Amino acid sequence: MATFMFSSLFLMLLLCCATNSTLVTSSEQSNDYLISSHTVSPVAVEKQSHFRFYWHDKISGRNQTSVRVADAPEFKKSISTNFSDVYVFDDPLRTGPDKNSKLVGRAKGIYLEAGLYKIELLVAMNFVFTDGKYNGSTIAVFGHNEALTTVREMPIVGGSGLFRFARGLVQLRTYLFQIDYAVVEYNVFVNHY
Repeated sequence: MATFMFSSLFLMLLLCCATNSTLVTSSEQSNDYLISSHTVSPVAVEKQSHFRFYWHDKISGRNQTSVRVADAPEFKKSISTNFSDVYVFDDPLRTGPDKNSKLVGRAKGIYLEAGLYKIELLVAMNFVFTDGKYNGSTIAVFGHNEALTTVREMPIVGGSGLFRFARGLVQLRTYLFQIDYAVVEYNVFVNHY
């Protein structure tokens, strides 16, 4: 009786293994676009870096770094914001709020006026580093920026170079706001490997 139970159990185990093997094989064949899939090494250590720099945005005049590329004039008559305006920018990132402080990179992207009743921006940008060991690396940011709020946050959605697989957030505060020039302090908290 014990031999029969052992034989039956062994046979069931063998059939289960064969079934699982068949499923894996057919799955691999149907996903011929999958290059590789593996467990990330538990020895890879994720770290968090904190950067502070200042975004200098000049929207008109000499040395302009931000340009309005689209708008919808029919909205201008009925609302007090610049709803629908779209800007493309290539702004310097500096170590301080002064125009002559050290350049560490550029903020490149777009923002659009997305608020009907208050100044709210939708921002998609890359911080492209040009200084030191981070030269050539990028951090991608995408999110909502309610420009007149004292402290705002936007998520980090990715990166490249030393910031591959980055995630985190940026906190921003307006340091200076004039009709054609703004300086914004960015505190960047980025998790990366």
